[in-house]
This record gives sequence, structure tokens and C-alpha cells, in this order.
Amino acid sequence: MRRPHVLIAGAWLLHAIAWFLPVVREGVTFPHGLPGWQAFRVAACAVWPYEGTKYVEWYNAVLGTMSAVTTALFILGSVWVVTSGSTTLRRTSAWVATLAFIVNAHWYVLFGSDRADLRIGYFLWWFSFLFVGLGLFDLSTRRPDE
Repeated sequence: MRRPHVLIAGAWLLHAIAWFLPVVREGVTFPHGLPGWQAFRVAACAVWPYEGTKYVEWYNAVLGTMSAVTTALFILGSVWVVTSGSTTLRRTSAWVATLAFIVNAHWYVLFGSDRADLRIGYFLWWFSFLFVGLGLFDLSTRRPDE
């Protein structure tokens, strides 16, 4: 398997595992944290109401929604881009994945002194964007015969 495919497959694996691991300490499903699938629902609560969850500040609602959108794009878009995307689409998607990595850093930044509450699921999910971006950059620079 070539390097870009290893990076992309690794990113997909990290992303999939993160859906079932604790993302943040607080939560009702696991005794030690909120699982990834539930964190996705919480992040999307501004546009997809989730009982008992609401953003107080408008910017948190925007960032949470953007985070949920990046997750949906990762799941729906990355497979399509890898299997049937052109070189230009792969390069553009690599930049989008890199931007998603940067945007999703807001959870780490805004948690401030509570960032110790972030769990392994968050970090696996967050770094999956970086790995898929790196893999897509690598894939977009290779000739078809490589």
C-alpha cells in the first residue's frame, strides 16, 4: 500500500474509532465521558435540536455547527474524493481537510483551563482531519502510474 493510502486509511480508522470513544469527561452514556457520536449531536444542536443542549454564545453555536459539518464532509466526502476525485479535487479537498483540522482546534482552545477534560476520542477525531489532508496532498501530487 502506498503512503497516501496508508495515511488516508489511518485517518478513516481514527475517525471511526473516535465515534465510540469518550470525547469529553461529561456525558451520560459512558461512565468516563461523552462518546463521539453523542458529541456530534451536541455539536450540531444549533441546527439539529438535541434535548437538554443549547449554546449560550452565538459564536459557540457557529463553531459547533462548523465542527459537525466538517465531520459530515469527512464521512461523505473523503471516500468519494479518494475513489473517484480528480487531482484538482483531491488537492482542494486536502486544503478543506487542513482547514477543518484548524477549525476543530477551537474545542481545545476554547476549553481553556478545562482542556484536561478532553479525552482520547476528541484527539483521534481531530487528528483524522490532519491525516486525511496529508494523504490527499500526497495523493494529488503523484502521477497516476505511481
